[in-house]
Amino acid sequence: MAKVIITQVKSTIDRPERQKRTIKALGLGKINRSVEVENTPQIAGMINKVNHLVSVKEA
Repeated sequence: MAKVIITQVKSTIDRPERQKRTIKALGLGKINRSVEVENTPQIAGMINKVNHLVSVKEA
């Protein structure tokens, strides 16, 4: 699997609790925080749910 770098670009304030928990599960939580993870189907689904809050780059 390829690795991807996920960076949070927007705040979770005034977002549904489900999106807040997804951001936390990805290892994010603050704006401009980045994590490098394997691009598994589970991670891809999480990214898809909060794609308006994050930016994704191939590593």
